[in-house]
Amino acid sequence: MEQLKSRHLNRMRTVNLDFVRGMMNTINWNDRLIMIKGQRGVGKTTLMLQRILEQFGPTDTSTVLYISLDNIYFATHRLLDFIEQFHKMGGKNLFIDEVHKYEGWSREVKNAYDEFTDLKLVLSGSSLINMMEGEADLSRRCISYEMQGLSFREYIAMFHHHKFDPITLDDVLTHGNDLCHEVNVIMRPLALFQQYLKQGYYPFLIEGAESYYTRIENVVNITIESELPQMRRLDVGNIRKIQALLVTLSSGLPYILDTTKLSSLSGIARTTLLQYLQYLHESRLINLLYSDMSTVKRMQKPDKIYIENTNLLHTLSVSVNTGTEREVFFVNQLSMSHQIEYSKTAADFTIDHTFTIEVGGPSKGNKQLAGVTNGYIAADDEEYTIGNKIPLWLFGFLY
Repeated sequence: MEQLKSRHLNRMRTVNLDFVRGMMNTINWNDRLIMIKGQRGVGKTTLMLQRILEQFGPTDTSTVLYISLDNIYFATHRLLDFIEQFHKMGGKNLFIDEVHKYEGWSREVKNAYDEFTDLKLVLSGSSLINMMEGEADLSRRCISYEMQGLSFREYIAMFHHHKFDPITLDDVLTHGNDLCHEVNVIMRPLALFQQYLKQGYYPFLIEGAESYYTRIENVVNITIESELPQMRRLDVGNIRKIQALLVTLSSGLPYILDTTKLSSLSGIARTTLLQYLQYLHESRLINLLYSDMSTVKRMQKPDKIYIENTNLLHTLSVSVNTGTEREVFFVNQLSMSHQIEYSKTAADFTIDHTFTIEVGGPSKGNKQLAGVTNGYIAADDEEYTIGNKIPLWLFGFLY
């Protein structure tokens, strides 16, 4: 216990509140069991430590403690025994990181939740599939949140120190020029937007631009080489094929799925290919889009495939297609809070069954929106909203 308290204090010495993710205000910290899941490198650990600093200060280890289950201590000690000891000593708030590194974590957390009713637990882990399965075990007990990488708004705040409040999609579509004016008075967004698309989604940019893409490669490789074989019984003989599949999906135009062609290109049987695409979607390496989310069934062929974010796209692709980059950004920024469907019209996307949006460059016209109500253009290289043409970067202020 004393060793873990010492590690907690060492961690807290490096934490500050200069920049805090918007998710801090989204989470209801009063809930007894909270799960924060997300891709490796998006900032889950930092958020937990900042919450401790903000609420309890840097030196309190009697009522609050941060632990990581990849600590060698838990190779020889049961998590449930530790939680019981912490509770007996007056502990009220336990932040448990890297839960996926501890076998059977969800069962022991469930027992602790049921037994120690005055104890609050916050969990985090980077294996999204492992966390999803644990979340099912903790159903009716756990409130779950998924953390994305930095939005364009958060990137500006973290690395360029200009702070703006997040806005809603309705604000973007109806009052976008108010924010456009506010932003353009302070800074010119287009140059920073191009930087963000290449190196801005993952907070570990703070560790240095030189190693940025290497870190993203590590995220991809850990997911494919370790997580999927362990959690989804991925045939290790197909690991190289999966890596090649991601490179294929990152090349050229947004990928409209032809399973026969993609199966031939990847050397993976069609049924197995559809399974693997689902695994990659669960791991947040790709986004799968369907034309009608209300009728989607397991193993149904998706209508379109996107790499999950633009920084990952730049990591995987030798030459990034500008049209692909624009659409990947748009899907990524809206995917957590809104339902995005591959539009049945000539336009690109339908949002929340209500809005139709075409993504393109500054010269994009309304041809694809003919006969469509609530139709908009998300246009690159624009500073202000003009009619129904909205700057693409403005959709990066939604969280």
